[in-house]
Amino acid sequence: MNHPHDRFASLRSVLRPIHPEGFIFIGIAIVVVIALFALWQPLGWIGVAGAIWVAAFFRDPWRVSPQGQGIALAPADGEIVAVDRAPPPPELEMGEAPMLRIAIFLSLLDVHINRAPVAGRVTKIAYRKGGFRDARDPAASAENERNAIRLEALFGAAAVIQIAGRVARRIRCDLVEGQEVIAGQRFGLIRFGSRAEIFLPAEWRPLVHEAQRAIGGETVIAAAPGASYTSPASFVTQ
Repeated sequence: MNHPHDRFASLRSVLRPIHPEGFIFIGIAIVVVIALFALWQPLGWIGVAGAIWVAAFFRDPWRVSPQGQGIALAPADGEIVAVDRAPPPPELEMGEAPMLRIAIFLSLLDVHINRAPVAGRVTKIAYRKGGFRDARDPAASAENERNAIRLEALFGAAAVIQIAGRVARRIRCDLVEGQEVIAGQRFGLIRFGSRAEIFLPAEWRPLVHEAQRAIGGETVIAAAPGASYTSPASFVTQ
């Protein structure tokens, strides 16, 4: 007979965990569903569909993250909407020289958990209020509300930016300055619909292109010159 721990581990590997921030919204959705069923059954079934979407939005699936020097992972699930060179956000005090920038658009159907693109130490976190343009709009990078995080890695400085979208009204970041992170580590989320960007040294080469889909914490999206990204040192499930 299987040990209870083995059965729990098997169940855990199949079920997708829910981020704690989603529990209150799922609870509200359930109350709404009950009320809609009391009013009119067809409305109740529409409410069920909505409740399922709410639960899916806050899903927090396990990921297997490549670990190696000189590679960067996607900080979020979604569509690559920009691969270019641009100066990093001024509030991070990283200078005005253009860096490699890769931007990801998170639709309402994507996993919204944000993950560290590289291993390093958090040296600065800067939140800035702003507008709520469509996250696909290139102007969203400069004009929208955002939370910018600077990371000091072995290769130098990098940055990951959480950017609110038209629907998003809440940016959550669980990091603190001075904290050490590993590549692929969860650090926050944005609800609902958003944009995530990373900035890397200009000499790094992108390994993705616009319109490509990325998986947060798993897709290797850029590499340093000479880096071997096909054979990472190890993998970490998180």
